[in-house]
Order: sequence, then structure tokens, then C-alpha cells
Amino acid sequence: MLLSAAPLLPEQVVAVARDGERVELDAGVEATMTPGREVVAAALASGRVVYGVTTGFGALANTVILPEQAAALQHSLVRSHAAGVGPLVDDEVVRAMTVLRARTLATGHTGARTEVASALVALLNSGVQVAVPEHGSLGASGDLAPMAHVAMVLTGEGWVRGSDGRPQPAAATLRAADLQPLAFVVKEGLALLNATEGMLGMLVLACQDLRRLALTADVTCALSVEGLLGTDRPFDARLQALRPHPGQAASAAVLSELLSGSAILAGHRHSRHAVQDAYSLRCAPQVHGAARDTLSFAEMVRDRELAAAVDNPVVLEDGSVESCGNFHGEPLAFAMDFLAVAAAELGAISERRTDRMLDPARSHGLPPFLAAQAGLHSGFMLAQYTAASLVAENRRLAVPASADSVPTSGMQEDHVSLGWSSGLKLRKVIDNLTAILAIEALVAAAAVEHRAPDAPAARTGAVIAALRERVPAMPVDRFLAADIATVRELVAEATLIRAAGLADGAADPAQEGEP
Repeated sequence: MLLSAAPLLPEQVVAVARDGERVELDAGVEATMTPGREVVAAALASGRVVYGVTTGFGALANTVILPEQAAALQHSLVRSHAAGVGPLVDDEVVRAMTVLRARTLATGHTGARTEVASALVALLNSGVQVAVPEHGSLGASGDLAPMAHVAMVLTGEGWVRGSDGRPQPAAATLRAADLQPLAFVVKEGLALLNATEGMLGMLVLACQDLRRLALTADVTCALSVEGLLGTDRPFDARLQALRPHPGQAASAAVLSELLSGSAILAGHRHSRHAVQDAYSLRCAPQVHGAARDTLSFAEMVRDRELAAAVDNPVVLEDGSVESCGNFHGEPLAFAMDFLAVAAAELGAISERRTDRMLDPARSHGLPPFLAAQAGLHSGFMLAQYTAASLVAENRRLAVPASADSVPTSGMQEDHVSLGWSSGLKLRKVIDNLTAILAIEALVAAAAVEHRAPDAPAARTGAVIAALRERVPAMPVDRFLAADIATVRELVAEATLIRAAGLADGAADPAQEGEP
């Protein structure tokens, strides 16, 4: 991938973060960065009071720094701000924030040298995994502590992830990778830290995951509709037009397509219970659709931030250096908190469908817990317990982090977004949702098979066939966690939605072209 001042596309970020794609700095980056660098150097030489150049940081902004201390100031900043604690952030998040920050530097608005952007690119291409602890960012003044841990490694200090997954001193690993320590000059430590790229990286990755999971939810719902002898009549496009939410129409269209030609539905289309199915079936387009619309909003925020150049102070085209508040993470925090609510609800309605298929009082003739000899065998009883526990955890995680704020830096930074926390909990919600949908797929496939000889639709039948290639039917109880783990992999790999003839989830064709 060629990196320049142009905004990165979401798929480029994902390719670098998850697939290890190599990055090359565009030849034009030096010409773009040099003017800003010269402005910062001139400000230092003139003795002008410029935040972070000739002053301290945060509440120490009124402390004047002598020109000969400018480089030491940047190293002190990075060392003191690399103060994270806790488990290590997943490497895909660290790689995402690293490539995003390299692109921000390439815009020339930070006043850093080309060598700093080149060092970030070299770090990415080396495969060295920077150890960034989970806790430390407040999502205002950017993701200071996480970015400081990355900046430390550029200087040959700090931590990298060892072969055992634990933090270890970076120096030896960097030498083995032939990465030379970088000595910061004026403004460069600050230019690496005042970044929203940690939050943005998590948002980019979450949006890709939730595109896939929103389609997967439609697939598992379609299986459940057949397993519960439901009807596809509520998914009629004429009904969706009466309430023109784009996501609702998209979800209903996918469900209708998936269930087209189902002999199971045809055989029960006019049965009494099919006049009005339970909400978890009948209202699926409304719930799934609302989640899709939430995702569309989050993607709009993502794309705007991908086009941004966040720092403080910033170097403008007219040569001025201005302090600003663009590092505040509130737009990203709101988007990720909203996504957590949407993802939690996708899981909540999925679990209700799973429970319905296992309850003989509501499953329209299915055996209790889909066990062939209920009592001797428990079937999928505990699979629903697991889904219920994940739903409960997601409800706790859906509480917005952005509604909180803890003042810092001697009340200079008196309102923060906590957007980094929004991102961390969103990643956990997505992980839980993946498992909840896997459980529904596993249970619904068994329920549909109980409706033989009536056949499912061609597309849902293909989904069941793809699932059965990895997980055989369960006529008697067996180790259920292994089956759930396998189907979870199928969900994460988009195998089920590809089997259904849908896209891989990176983009939702039913919503393309929407604002």
C-alpha cells in the first residue's frame, strides 16, 4: 500500500492491521511535510511562545522551555506519557493506529520530519509488535498513553510483545529487526501523541466486523424462521415502504431473498400461528435494520475522521501554528457507544429466537431442547444459557462510556470523551455477538433439519450444508463447546453469508449508495 497525505480507505487500514500488508511512503510525502517542518523550526528559532514547542504540556503549558531543551522536551513527553497498564491491546489495533498516524504526519500539518513517518512505516513492515497496555487513554488530547507506547519503541525504548505474548524491553527486538532508534527533535514527540488514531483504528475494524455480523444476523434469523414454522409475509417490500428506514428495507429484502422457495414456509404459510409470529421473528427487519442504520452513521463518522489531520497545535497552510481542540474524541466515542448498543440488540433478539426453538411450549412441535431423547440428553439447553450470559454482558457493555468524564491535568483538561474505553468495550460486544449468532446458527440448523421431509429454501439449505461440513448433526449429547467454537469460526470467517450467496460483509450491497 502506498501511503501519502490522501485519506486512507477503510479497507486499506484493515489490510495493514489484519493482513499485514506492507506500506510504502509515497515519494511526494517529503515535499508535503517539509513546509510544516520549516514553520516549526522557525518558531523555535524566533523564541515565539508555541504550545509544545517552547512550552510544557497540559497544565504546564505556561512553563517556557529554552530552545536548547526542545529535543529533550519531546523525549521527556513520550517517556512520561507511556503510562499504560493492564492487558495488551490486540496487535491489529496497534497496527491500525500506527498506519493511521503515519498518514496524519504525511499531511504536513503536524510539523514532524519525514523521518518520523518513515520510522512508523518501517516499524509496521518489520512485523515487530508494539506492546500497548489497554488502560491509559481518556480519548481527549488524543490517545496519549497508547500512542506514547508506540513512540517509545521508535526511540529504541519501551516494550514490544515477546514470543510468550508478554511485554519485554524493545531494544534487542529492534536490533534484530535492523530498526535504528529515532531521536526526536522539536514538536515530534507531541506530533506522535496528540492523536485520535487509536479510537479511529478500533472504529474502522468494528465497522468491518459489524457489516459482516449484520448480514449474519439476517442469515441466522432466516434459519430460525424456517425452524419455527414462521412466515416471510412480514418481510414484504410493500410493508417496509410504509416505514421507510433504509436498514429495515435492506434487512427485509435479504430475509425475503434467503427464504424464497422454502417448502417449509410454503407448507405452513396459512397456519394459524403464522398470522403473527413472535416479535423476534416478525420484527427482525426493524431491529436488524436499526442496527444497520446505526452502522451507516458510524461509517460516516469513520470516513470523516479518515480525512482528518488531528494534532495540537497544527501547522496551517499560511504558516501559522494554532492550538485547537480537534484531538477531542467525542465524535468517535459517540459512534462507538451507539454501535455497542446496536450490536447488543442484534445479540439480544438472536438469543430470543434461540430460546424459542428450544422451548417445546413455543417451538411448534420441536423436541425439548432439540434432544432426540430429552431427559437422557439435554440437547442445546446450555447453549442458550451461554447465549443468555453473553447477552447480559453485552447489556452492561452497552452503557455509554462517553456519558462519563473525569477531569485531568490540574483541571486544564476538564472534559474528556473516554472514546478509547468506548472502543475497547465495543470490541468485546462484537466478540460476544459473534458467539451469540454462532449459537443461533447451530440451533436453527438442527431445528430446520427436524422439519424434514419439508425442505428449506435453497439458500438456507446451502448455509446448513456449509455448517455440516464442519459440525455434524448431534443426535446424542456431545462436547458442545467445541461445536460452538467451530461455528463461531464460520461466522467470523463469513463462511455462512458466503454460503447464502451474500457478500462477505465488508460492504452491504443492499445499502450501497445510501447517505
